[in-house]
This record gives sequence, structure tokens and C-alpha cells, in this order.
Amino acid sequence: MKRVLLAWLVLLGANSAAWAQPWSLPSDEAIRAILADRIDNRKQSVGIVVGIVSPQGRRVISHGQPARSDSRPLDGRTVFEIGSVTKVFNALLLADMAVRKEIALDDPVAKYLPANVRVPERAGKQITLQDLATHTSGLPRLPNNMPTKDPLNPYADYTSDQLYQFLGGYTLTRDIGSQFEYSNLGAGLLGNALSRRARRPYEVLIRERITARLGMRDTAITLTPSMRARFAVGHDAALKPVPYWDLPTLAGSGALRSTANDLLIMLENETGLRRSAIRAAMDRQLSTRRPGASSDTEIALGWQVRKHAIGTIFFHSGGTGGFRTFVAFNPQTREGVVALANASTPVGVDDIGMHILVGEKLADPRPPVTHTEVALDRADKEKLVGRYRLSANSVLTMTLEGEQLFAQVAKLPKDRVFAASPTLLFWRGEDGDIRFELGPDGRAMSAIVRFNGRETVAKREDAS
Repeated sequence: MKRVLLAWLVLLGANSAAWAQPWSLPSDEAIRAILADRIDNRKQSVGIVVGIVSPQGRRVISHGQPARSDSRPLDGRTVFEIGSVTKVFNALLLADMAVRKEIALDDPVAKYLPANVRVPERAGKQITLQDLATHTSGLPRLPNNMPTKDPLNPYADYTSDQLYQFLGGYTLTRDIGSQFEYSNLGAGLLGNALSRRARRPYEVLIRERITARLGMRDTAITLTPSMRARFAVGHDAALKPVPYWDLPTLAGSGALRSTANDLLIMLENETGLRRSAIRAAMDRQLSTRRPGASSDTEIALGWQVRKHAIGTIFFHSGGTGGFRTFVAFNPQTREGVVALANASTPVGVDDIGMHILVGEKLADPRPPVTHTEVALDRADKEKLVGRYRLSANSVLTMTLEGEQLFAQVAKLPKDRVFAASPTLLFWRGEDGDIRFELGPDGRAMSAIVRFNGRETVAKREDAS
């Protein structure tokens, strides 16, 4: 759910005309002030490291510390879990294998799985490797047979046999390739298939094909003694320490650990600031596109893509139980940014990264607003159903299925919402709500959508 809300923030943030002005990368002092405010005043992390690359060189700015009990300063060598930013490396591995003609992007994933594994099909089509890398496979975000032994380390006990069992029993609910739906399951399955094709353990394959060739010595799943000594402690939204995550089967979805320095090496390769040993694979990764979550976004192999006034922005965010990550670059200006935090607060560091790179407005992470659920009559729920225009490219769709209300923005997954009053809906466990204004006929005429302090007004489209 948190990743969906963060995606909403990115989508809504894309549509402010005020942010389409010329922009220069902020100074170290300005960035450090943002980090200090986020950590010291708003209590949204224990430590944050920001890295920037540009034709003028690289910069690393940090504030805070590795743990509340550890007063050492953070720097570009501090190790963080990078969560779903792993998907960028996962897809780059796919592109590299395609460039080497070891696989084809349109190969069915079933070709590289055990012969007895049934992969769901639909309308005569099979799920391909490209479908998995672009989140258009039709597979859900997560399988429904994950063990719940340790909710603080939710992927640790999931096995390949359980993954194959889920695939064999799953029925796709939409045509393959027809719609973007973010899927950790799909990314994990892709990594599994690539590892089997290369006959190499996944982590070894990532090191041999990607990180070693780029000179990224501090990006791995298994920590070296040096990395372990520099590993920041993860914290939850209340800034309490939490365990690290292990993803043995779905490693391609989020298992990597890295540093700001290493991720800056990747961005220097992506932007052409370094002569890359895997340029052909990077070009294939960036040029392969499908429609994204909204009409103004696309999905490349791993990277999400958005047009901006100052260029095309490639970006990805990541989150685990105790960390938040954001990486983005603009190939036109040859600038890139990475932001790493050792706390899993709802806003994360996405807004900091986009503010630095293109000048988008910072979120206002205040203490979360809490609501108490009340029961609504079906008639009151029906008054809220409809389409509400958030921007030129994004629509909020409210639906009622049985007695449950759902909210959906663009092509992002729909989410259950609950009533605090006849005109106020909210998400459980998240700092977000929708306040409706009713018209003379009692039907909702507009909605004010709030995510973590940021509000957007949406007018109803289907009003008579």
C-alpha cells in the first residue's frame, strides 16, 4: 500500500505548472537544510544521504546518523537496503543478456523455468520476459501464499517451490501486456528465470554482469565484512529499529544493498559522464518502453519514465521495512540524484530527489492524521462513486464493489478506502484521505485528495 501512495505522489507531482520553470541544482547548504528539517524537525528519518552527479562533478551531502545509538556521521560509503531500486539492476541484467543474444525480450518466461511449472496464460498469449520487466504481465503485486512467520522480514521464508505453486494455480484477470500493474512477484520471477538461464546464482550473476563491470564494489546482497561495518540500521515509521530484509526467492524485486557512492557510479554510466562497459545494455534498457501508470508516464526495462519541461526523467524508488531509496537521472542535462534514508516513513525521499533534480515541490510530512471508521449506508456510499479529474493526465475513480468502496488513480492498483464520515474516506494505516463536497442533489461534486500533507482538488467529471 505504501508504494502505491508514493506512486500517487509522483503522479500528482508531475502536473504542477509551477514546477516547469528553469531549474538549477541546489547548493550543498540548501540540500543540507532540507535534510536537517526532515530529520530534526519533522522526525521523518534517523539519517539521509543525498548524492548528485552532473557535468560539474559529483557531490554527497548527508545529515543524521546510522542509528539513534550510533553517532558516527553518514557519508557516501554508508550501506543501505535499496529495496525496489534492485529492479533497475534486474532489468539491466535482462537487457545485457538480450544484447548478448542469450535470450530474447519476447521469450516466454516459461522457457527458462522447470518443465513441470505451469505459468498462467490468457487469450493465447504467454507471459514474456519483457512483460515481467515492464510490470505488464498481469501478475499481481505479491503472491497470496507467502508465509507469515515473521512480518518484519516478510520475504525471508518464501521458496521457489511456493512461487511455482502459486503460478500453477493463478488465473490472470486481464490480458497480458494490456495494463501496467506494479509487481514484486513479476520482478522476482524474472530474476529467477535469468539465473536459471545463465546457470549462475542470482547474486553472482548480478556481480559478474553488472556491478563488477561498472566498478560498484559496495553493491551486493551478501555483505562483505567492510560493508557490514558500514551498514546503517533500518527504522520503521516510528523510528524504532527493525530487522533487515532477506529475499532469497524474489531477490530481483528488492534484495540489493548499496551506497550513495556506488549508485552515483551507476548514474554516471547512465548519463554518459563515464564511458560505460555496458552501454549497449543500458541503451536497450532505456529504449524499450510501454505505457506506464498514467498517460504521461512510461515504463522502460526497470526504469519508470516521465516527460518533464527540462527533459525525460528516468526514476525508481525503493523501500523495505527500514529504508527508503530514490534514484533518478536526466540524460539531456546529464544530471542524476540518489537519496537514501534509514527509515521507512510514508513520504520517504522521493520528493527530495525530484526537488533536487527538477525543482518539484517538497512534500510536507507532518504527523499522520488518524481517523476512526464509521459505518455508512449504501446510499451514502453510492453518492461518492464516480470519476474525478485530478489533472490533465490523471483521474481518480471511485467504485463500489459489494459494500466496499475503492479508490484508483490512473492505472495504478485500486485500494480499499474506509469512511470516517459520509464525506470523508481514508486508507487504513496510511496518512491519506479524500474529502468530498456534495452538490444540491446530494451527490459528490468534487474531492480533495490528501497524501502526507499534499492536497489536490479534483472535480467530478460525470456530473449532470
